[in-house]
Amino acid sequence: MTTGSARIMVWDAAIRLVHWLMVVLAPLLWWTAEEGYMDWHKGFGLTMFGLVLFRLIWGLIGTWTARFLPMVRQIGSIKSYIGTLRSREHGATFGHSPLAVLSVFALLLALTTQVTTGLFSVDVDGLESGPLAVLVSFDTGRQFAEFHEFNFNLLAGLIGLHITAIAVYRFVLREKLVRPMITGSRPRDDFSTAQLPDNRLRLLPLIFAAGLSLACVITVVNFG
Repeated sequence: MTTGSARIMVWDAAIRLVHWLMVVLAPLLWWTAEEGYMDWHKGFGLTMFGLVLFRLIWGLIGTWTARFLPMVRQIGSIKSYIGTLRSREHGATFGHSPLAVLSVFALLLALTTQVTTGLFSVDVDGLESGPLAVLVSFDTGRQFAEFHEFNFNLLAGLIGLHITAIAVYRFVLREKLVRPMITGSRPRDDFSTAQLPDNRLRLLPLIFAAGLSLACVITVVNFG
């Protein structure tokens, strides 16, 4: 790789901001729940709800590396990709690698489940509840709460696997994944493909995704 090679944008600013806010919020949500700071927990939970919703919308209308359809197309090449990892012949992937796609989908599913169950959860005494708990019975709200707790353990396990995979890529495969998620860019020479997808960030889809996510959060808050 040439030291002075041109850099190209891989991860847009929106997806990077959402990613790092989720990284910060996940331990805060665990800590506030453990310590009983439920007002803070609800606030952080609604923030996470907005971030997850934005990421789901952005996966449909965002930049190329953010969209779900190109990721789904990667799944079919998992077997061959694992083969390149074993032989240490893998190259940098523009966006998510086939294995990373599985991680993204698993984490988003767990996060979506977590925020959804939190919205309907009711505690044992019925004193603390999610903003949409009024739509379900007390017993149903308790079931949501129990699954909310169970799913967090699953989410924590997935986060642990995600961190382990990043460490393996860094120290075993010698590929730095964290820096591009901070800066958004990688050297053009990292990619052997002559023509890369159009990955430009467009303002109107960004405004729409952010506006719709914020409107949904406000609606849920006012409903509660």
